[in-house]
Amino acid sequence: MTKSGREIMEILEAYDLTHCAYSAAQLAGCDAKTVARYAALRDVGADPLEVARRPRSVDGFLAKVEELVDRSRGRIRAGVVHRRLAAMGYQGSERTTRRAVAEAKAAWRAGHRRTYRPWVPGPGMWLQWDWGEGPRIGGRRTQLFCAWLAWSRFRVVAPAWDQGLGSLTACLDQALRAAGGAPAYLLTDNPKTVTVEHVAGIPVRHPDMVALGRHYGCTVETCEPSDPESKGGAEATVKIAKADLVPAAVNLRAEYSSFGELEAACAAWCEQVNTRVHRETRALPADRLAAEREHLHPLPAEPYVAALGEERLVNDDQTIRFGPVRYSTPPGHAGERVWCRVHGEELVVVARAGVGLAEIARHALSTPGNPRIADEHYPRHPGGNGPRPPRLRPRTAGEIAFLALGDGAHRWLTEAAAAGAQRIRAKMARAVELAAVIGADRVDQALGLAAIAGRFADGDVPAILDHLAVHGATGSVVAADEAHSAQPGTAGWAALGGNGVGAP
Repeated sequence: MTKSGREIMEILEAYDLTHCAYSAAQLAGCDAKTVARYAALRDVGADPLEVARRPRSVDGFLAKVEELVDRSRGRIRAGVVHRRLAAMGYQGSERTTRRAVAEAKAAWRAGHRRTYRPWVPGPGMWLQWDWGEGPRIGGRRTQLFCAWLAWSRFRVVAPAWDQGLGSLTACLDQALRAAGGAPAYLLTDNPKTVTVEHVAGIPVRHPDMVALGRHYGCTVETCEPSDPESKGGAEATVKIAKADLVPAAVNLRAEYSSFGELEAACAAWCEQVNTRVHRETRALPADRLAAEREHLHPLPAEPYVAALGEERLVNDDQTIRFGPVRYSTPPGHAGERVWCRVHGEELVVVARAGVGLAEIARHALSTPGNPRIADEHYPRHPGGNGPRPPRLRPRTAGEIAFLALGDGAHRWLTEAAAAGAQRIRAKMARAVELAAVIGADRVDQALGLAAIAGRFADGDVPAILDHLAVHGATGSVVAADEAHSAQPGTAGWAALGGNGVGAP
């Protein structure tokens, strides 16, 4: 029976006192052979608690077990090894084989274990980012852009509809402006938006990523393929952001009704994690960011153009085409290049205005066949799809003289033409003659009243002038239409029948 550590120390202490195995055995209460065995183990520096392994039936096949484990890189199952050994004549139990395979795998992993050097980032050096699957909004998938500054542990999470180059650039610009400056390096893995391909193990950068880094004064770096540990901070940000922001049974968060609600939730989450003590640094990330900003270089006033979205040309009708839908733009941009990007459920249009870039239009996203045309973008054009009022364009001297009378003359000509009046030019000449005699203001007033009342006969305007000369200002003008009738009612006859008068 193996002795405990305390019993072994008592045995060795008794042996050191007596230098006799028999005497020490009497003092320690054990056999003299036990004292001699532990004293001999101590003399050769062996571990007294180590138990000598007895011979096993699998010992003759250990070389084959180690070969199979090495060929499979430590992944082969013990049951497969046992069948191989049985075919070679092994007659031991599968339990013994499993123990031998476990020992061989442990030895293989010990010789092939990857070691890590602790990464100690400096301030203003690294910003890392990664993507995570976001919640669904109206059945549509979203993405969570997760970035952090490695030294201060300051985190930024922004939602997007996709991981395209435009969305990535816009999110990077948002993260850098939230940090208040640009670090020396931007680190991520190897998506196609960053690394086009690998040649002899060397990543080939996307040209737009190179231009983005040049715009912000940063160098875009990527980690080794299949090696997420080199950007573990961004991976951890994705993990905790998804745990808190994506509705699940573990957080009981409700579904998001709109993209704006998801944006507000991401902003609140960033405020929460950046104002609480970080477990590693024992400080607030917001406080460390204030110190790290001294090592960040300033950002350009304008974002990189890819962050603004896709470039479009404004047509002569002041519209752009984004996908299969047309969207209107304000006046003054026809023939110019603008940038369009999707933000939530809206399309944002940005153009150069003055010395910088400015948002000029924002439309709700639409579907094919339903263009988005804003009336305020066409101030000189009537809105709606109804018939447009005719434009007065006088050409002859008579037309010019008549329309010069005033608004009443304009209204009379428009209404008379719509009513199909006869001899319009002769009546216009008669009005000009009357204006020369009694004054343009009175004739213009009479023409306006005639237009309202729908009176376009030869003597209507002179009759209205006579009435104005006698009675002065007029009251309300009644225009004949289908809502009014000159037919007398039958209320009087109904009263006669009600009291018996005239009844048979």
